[in-house]
Amino acid sequence: MEVTGRVVVLTGAAHGIGAAMARRFATEGAAGVVVSDLDLEGAEKVVAEITAAGGAAIARHADASSKEDLKTLVTDARSTFGAVDLFCSNAGAAFGTGVHAADEQWTRSWAINVMQHVHAAQVALPAMLSRGHGYLLITASGAGLLGTPGDAPYSVTKHAAVGLAEWLAITYRPRGIRVSALCPLGVRTALLEPGIAAGHPAALAIAAAAPLLEPEDVAESVVHGLASEEFLILPHESVRETYARKAAGLDEWIDRTILETGARKR
Repeated sequence: MEVTGRVVVLTGAAHGIGAAMARRFATEGAAGVVVSDLDLEGAEKVVAEITAAGGAAIARHADASSKEDLKTLVTDARSTFGAVDLFCSNAGAAFGTGVHAADEQWTRSWAINVMQHVHAAQVALPAMLSRGHGYLLITASGAGLLGTPGDAPYSVTKHAAVGLAEWLAITYRPRGIRVSALCPLGVRTALLEPGIAAGHPAALAIAAAAPLLEPEDVAESVVHGLASEEFLILPHESVRETYARKAAGLDEWIDRTILETGARKR
């Protein structure tokens, strides 16, 4: 998919990767960009940047875990710009906790990191299927392929997000719908940097796995990945080789990960 002339909806787009994608899509000539986030003020700042540069965008407050909020985003996009071509479910949540995380943290992780993508598909697919084309971009994580020592809810739910993306691709590609899973490792965002500063094992493991990228680097990878309609969009190309090595010998992979990260029982 070329972004030029397309209508795009993004969640979690006030900061970080989402904001970088919104700006880049506008630069690529998107017909309209819906920038949504719990932080409406932040979303409005992104929209102001886009419109100042001659792009078309609107800001909306939305809880990415709410199906009704996502449905409203699709409605607003259609009434303002036209039918949605690309839905980017990008919001994420991480708590840096192990298997004994509070039930509320497990629940919130599942709601944001998994059910957001389920709801996005539910609200975007009907119109896409009726037209015979459309694109779902699920922001998962390299953690969804390689795991994250030190953060059980994040690792588990990101694996689930990749699994959902695979199911959607298998089910709907024959009907003209494309699906990609965006799986970066470390990116300089508010989700990761505080954990690195605090010395959290999960954040340190991600930072040690590959060089930290800027959100704009990820947005660049997304544009190229959409153009070639790759299922896995991997801003850190090393993930591809590491993922293959994991699949070739899982026990060896687990043992190596324990040694490299100093993982301990949690």
